[in-house]
Amino acid sequence: MRPDAADLPALRCAGLTKRYGNTVAVDHVDLEVPRGSLTALLGPSGCGKTTVLRLVAGLLDPDAGVIEIDGHVVTGPGVAVAPERRNVGMVFQDYALFPHLNVARNVAYGLRHLPRSERPARVASALSLVGLETLGQRLPTELSGGQQQRVALARALAPGPDLILLDEPFSNLDASLRATVREEVRTILRAAEQTAVFVTHDQEEALSLADLVAVMDQGRIHQVATPQTLYTQPATRFVAEFVGEADVLPGSRAGRYLVDTPIGRLPTDRALRAGEVTVVVRPESLGLRPAEDGPGVVTALSYFGHDQLVTVEVEGGYRLRSRRGPGLDLARGDRVRLEVAGPVVAFDRHGDHADEAAPAPDRPPSSSEDVHA
Repeated sequence: MRPDAADLPALRCAGLTKRYGNTVAVDHVDLEVPRGSLTALLGPSGCGKTTVLRLVAGLLDPDAGVIEIDGHVVTGPGVAVAPERRNVGMVFQDYALFPHLNVARNVAYGLRHLPRSERPARVASALSLVGLETLGQRLPTELSGGQQQRVALARALAPGPDLILLDEPFSNLDASLRATVREEVRTILRAAEQTAVFVTHDQEEALSLADLVAVMDQGRIHQVATPQTLYTQPATRFVAEFVGEADVLPGSRAGRYLVDTPIGRLPTDRALRAGEVTVVVRPESLGLRPAEDGPGVVTALSYFGHDQLVTVEVEGGYRLRSRRGPGLDLARGDRVRLEVAGPVVAFDRHGDHADEAAPAPDRPPSSSEDVHA
C-alpha cells in the first residue's frame, strides 16, 4: 500500500459497463469498497454481480469505466493491467484446487514470483492463518468441503494481496456447514486485516457476513449500505422486496407522514411527496389479535417451532405475513385485527425510489408508535 493511500478506498469502480451484444450485463456501476471491509455484491442470478467481480480481477475487459485498486488505475482509457499484476486474490466458486498437488503446493502456487527460499515460510503462515497447519501434505480430495474452502482462501491470502475476491464462496457447501464456514472465513479475513468482496445471491449470507452490501439487479446497483440500513431504509422497492421478507400494499397520502392503506392509516418513516404510493410491511412488524369483527382472515400458517409465519388476507384480496412466537393461538379461518408497529417505508407508485419530499420542520410519528386496523 502506498504511504498516501490509507484514506483511499481499496477498490473504486466508476461507470463500469460490460455488454454482450445487445445485452448490458453491467450498466454504469459505481462502487467504492473501504479498506479493511468485507463487502457483498448481492442480487439474483444473472444480475451482473459475478461479471463485476471478473472485471475487477481483470478476467474480463469492460466496454467503459474505470477500476482503481489501492489507488492505482488498473482499468481505464489506455490502461489494462494484466490480472497477475493487479495484486488481487481470487477464490472461485469451485475452489479451483489442483487435485494432484497437496495442500502446501496448492497454496505455494501463487508464490512463484517469490524466491524459493521464502515460499515455505509464506505457505506455513497462510496455512496457520486458516487453521490447516497440520494438513499441508494432504491432497484436496482428502479434505472436507469446509477445509477445501480454507485452502482456497489460504492460496489467495498467501501473496499478500490488496484485495480478495470471492465468487459464491459457500454455494458448494452443505446447508449444515454454511453458517460455520461463513463465520470461519470472516474470522480469518479479520485476522488478516484483509479487504474482501464476495458475490452471493443469498440475502442471509450477505446480511450476516458483510460490513457493506451492494444490491444489484439487471446490471445496476440499487443501493450500497450496511445490512441494517438496507433492511430498515431500502432505497428502492426492489431492495425492499429482495432483502428480507416484505409485503407491498397500495397507499394514498393522508398527511405529510401518513398514508391510508387497506389495513388502515399508517405512519411513514419519511415525508411523502406523491399522492399514490406503495407501502412495505415487514412480517415482524405486523401483529395479529383474534377478533370476531377483525378485517383480516388467516389463510395459512407455517410453524417452525421457534416461531411461525401466519398469512392473512384483507379486503381487496391483499395478503400479508406476520412472524409470531411459537404459541398456537390462531388457526386457518380465524378473523384478526392487524397492528403495525412503527413507521413504514413508502415508494412512489409510478417510480422505483423511496418517496420523500423536501425536509420540513414537522417530524414523522415516533418509531415506537403502533397503528391498529
